[in-house]
Amino acid sequence: MHSERPGHRMYEQYHPLGLVGIISAFNFPVAVWSWNSFLAAICGDVCIWKPSNKTPLTAIASLKICNDALREAGFPDIFFLINDAGTALSEKMVDDRRVPLISFTGSTQVGRTVNEKVARRLGRCLLELGGNNAIILDETADLKLAVPGIVFGAVGTAGQRCTTTRRLIVHRSIYADVLATLVKAYKQVEGKIGDPTDAANLMGPLNSEGAVQQFLDAIAQAKAAGGTIETGGTRIDRAGNFVLPAIVSGLKNSDAVVQHETFAPILYVMPACRPRSSPPT
Repeated sequence: MHSERPGHRMYEQYHPLGLVGIISAFNFPVAVWSWNSFLAAICGDVCIWKPSNKTPLTAIASLKICNDALREAGFPDIFFLINDAGTALSEKMVDDRRVPLISFTGSTQVGRTVNEKVARRLGRCLLELGGNNAIILDETADLKLAVPGIVFGAVGTAGQRCTTTRRLIVHRSIYADVLATLVKAYKQVEGKIGDPTDAANLMGPLNSEGAVQQFLDAIAQAKAAGGTIETGGTRIDRAGNFVLPAIVSGLKNSDAVVQHETFAPILYVMPACRPRSSPPT
């Protein structure tokens, strides 16, 4: 790369760490691993992967494809895998000084613990954690553009991604229209919930029975806090972990259930607070 100093250039050099530990989540069971492991491989590192307990088979298939390709090219295996039904192996890897870097993808709560443990042994962390993402609509918003984006952001992947839209803050002058339009859009989605491999469906299931219960618990907490379920919020009475995506109104951004990320399709719609007419005393 060019330097601002005449007659000088700057060079970038890879310094492999040796061993990289990767702990991934269920919702992007191959992509997150590949983003981490392939960059590490380019830098000369070997990777040990602990996938989500809910997605062991995709991990086995991915490693077979990659290591078979390496062998055909005359290289040794550089991708390795540990699978168990719990967290014991993950915890050992996080605490192991022989693994200088841990990449963790998952909840903020668990990520905080991972970061503390790795930092305690002066290791390095890459953390991709949850989010409680909000969209803000002012009075000039183009609703024909905004509403489809909001619905996709809130319902896509059944609300099971760190970039899911979970809060919608709307200018008071358009709040009622936006809420009514969203409810109509959600009603269209309700008729197309099912097998995600069927292109006719718009939303698939939650990942487990536990996820369904967390969804129902959050709905109950929203009601207890004074929220109104505008649509959805129930389990679909059929085989599988299917729920009706929910829109909740009547809560404040500061309410505990709104501030908590529920990994499920719940959208809290709130009018924007009025600006102060004078500075607080």
